[in-house]
Amino acid sequence: MNSAKGLFITIEGPEGAGKSTQLQMLRNYIESQGKECVVTREPGGTPVAEQLRMLIKHHNGDEPIYDETELLLIEAARAQHVKHLIAPALKRGAVVLCDRFYDSTTAYQGYARCMDLEVLHQLNCFAVNGCHPDLTILLDIDPEKGFNRTAEREETLGEHDRFELENLEFHKAVREGFLEIAITEPERVKVVSASDTPENVHLKIRELLINAF
Repeated sequence: MNSAKGLFITIEGPEGAGKSTQLQMLRNYIESQGKECVVTREPGGTPVAEQLRMLIKHHNGDEPIYDETELLLIEAARAQHVKHLIAPALKRGAVVLCDRFYDSTTAYQGYARCMDLEVLHQLNCFAVNGCHPDLTILLDIDPEKGFNRTAEREETLGEHDRFELENLEFHKAVREGFLEIAITEPERVKVVSASDTPENVHLKIRELLINAF
């Protein structure tokens, strides 16, 4: 548990794993238990961090965003997010649900973009300043199935962000990165298959929270 009074839960997974659906279902369940629930996302979550999100995910100019720049923008957004939103919510006893956190940085920038994992670890630790998830739910799905799902999402409407546009090999590396993290930290990271129906996936997640409240 965090030293704060609240509970910090992150939802991770490859593209198309159904994180948004599960976050909403989980929020409804937590609030039904009489708990304050704050739902947020990365990159983003605060006005400043959301501006950085637009740059990170949707920049389309002649000047490219280089891998090192992408990483530092993500960490800047995270530092702002933690200090302005997550840490205060945990301090007052809320349950914080976050769509992606530093495991995504390890999977995407580390395993898929082949950046130094030790450097990533140090930057992640610096950005979160001791605010680590109590529980991480990894929604696992085959990247090809995930692609099919994202193509059908209403909010996508045929337009994909910089990460969704990466090739299949990139997304396979992302998935392998997530699974490697789960092997390394089994107490924190719990793998749930995202191939089942949303309702069944939700029930499996609820089982992980039996002793949380």
